[in-house]
Amino acid sequence: MSRPDKPTLSFWQIWNMCFGFMGIQFGFALQNANASRIFETLGAPMDAVPGLWIAAPLTGLLVQPVIGYWSDRTWTRWGRRRPYFMIGAVLTTLALLVMPNSPTLWIAAGTLWVLDASINVSMEPFRAFVGDQLAPRQRPTGYAMQSFFIGIGAIVASFLPFLLAHFGVANTAGPGQVPDTVRYAFYVGAVVLLAAICWTVFSTREYAPAELAAFADAEPPAHQTAAAVRGPAPWHQAALWLGVGVVLAGLIAWRQGDKMLYVLAGLCAAYGVLLGLARVLPGTHMLAQIVGDLRTMPTTMRRLAWVQFFSWFALFAMWIFTTRAVAGVHFGATETESAAYNEGANWVGVLFGAYNGFAALAALLIPPMVRALGLRWSHLLNLWLGGAGLISMMFIDDPRWLLLSMVGVGFAWASILSLPYALLSDSVPAAKMGVYMGIFNFFIVIPQLVAASALGFALRAWLGGQPMHVLVLGGCSLLVAGLCVLRVPSRPEVV
Repeated sequence: MSRPDKPTLSFWQIWNMCFGFMGIQFGFALQNANASRIFETLGAPMDAVPGLWIAAPLTGLLVQPVIGYWSDRTWTRWGRRRPYFMIGAVLTTLALLVMPNSPTLWIAAGTLWVLDASINVSMEPFRAFVGDQLAPRQRPTGYAMQSFFIGIGAIVASFLPFLLAHFGVANTAGPGQVPDTVRYAFYVGAVVLLAAICWTVFSTREYAPAELAAFADAEPPAHQTAAAVRGPAPWHQAALWLGVGVVLAGLIAWRQGDKMLYVLAGLCAAYGVLLGLARVLPGTHMLAQIVGDLRTMPTTMRRLAWVQFFSWFALFAMWIFTTRAVAGVHFGATETESAAYNEGANWVGVLFGAYNGFAALAALLIPPMVRALGLRWSHLLNLWLGGAGLISMMFIDDPRWLLLSMVGVGFAWASILSLPYALLSDSVPAAKMGVYMGIFNFFIVIPQLVAASALGFALRAWLGGQPMHVLVLGGCSLLVAGLCVLRVPSRPEVV
């Protein structure tokens, strides 16, 4: 007897289930557009800023698979994923109120850690929520709707300091003081985030685990799953990764290299330790099960990992260095207290708002694009548009024309936020949607950790100390990501 498909949801049902993502992105966009500005205002030197950002990807690496694992096993009167939406929303709201009022650099860095962890508590279950609620034929539309709300939320959030300055709010402050434009923007973000997530929590329902298991998409097609079931990693593999980390740390110490490179050594060593722990822990332990799922990833997920790596490396380079690149090259700023720097920083907020606006428009075009070109070719095209946009910034003199560069970045951003998840959700079992979405985020946070640990060194050693060169490197990374899409297994494209 064949299993039934999930019911087709209406436009407004998909709207309600995705609306909360607008609030999440409101907070995320405020963080992305203003964290570097806050750090530099509190005295961080330019080449130390990537290290301060390391909290963001590291929290995702730790939090998302755990939250995914727990949410797969949660069922309450409020549902499976929605309790995590609310917990994350409350914690994020509190962090948004604290961040712009940080009196010292170390408090700002610590608050960023809390802020990003809290956003991740809500964000990961939202990704799984779409996979839970929608049949495969509607998932590209669902993830595109998320991209639309991400764009809308980020437009307003990114523009807020610029708009507040336009209406007379102070855009400069004394040394070590965050301007009122930034502080008030964070306060607005706290209210919007909490309200948007409450809308989704109270306007949607969830399928119980038994209901999900009865649908036709509870198990993915065999050609998209892992080729074989693997046991625990052998001891020599765990020892190899641990040894690589130790040797790399030794080389960095011997050559007196950049201390941020120790993060890479730590990642290698930590993975070796993780594999070793998974061998000695009971098979039912959460850590052992997460490592087991990591080692038996579907083929689609393994190949998407490379796409995600190069995509998110580029994005993180953009988020970290655009403020300094644009303020320095297009506004001639040298001091963070200067009016030129703050004018340039506000314009970066406009640019970030613009690319999110273009992403919202691109999200409306993605479903028909997928129908015409398929998931893979649509994603490749959008990534290449983003790569061209970042590279073009080096050749533009008038900062107003940087808006044209943001068109390509916006298409890439909308695609990165939707099409990889549409490809992935069809290849994982419904009972493990949460944990696999969490593991998939390894391939978002690992490139960010690589960028945070290596870009400061690369800026000094190879890129002539020019932040604009980092943006060009990011553009090239998006071009490579597009090529990697072609290795991802294809499937019949139905939207």
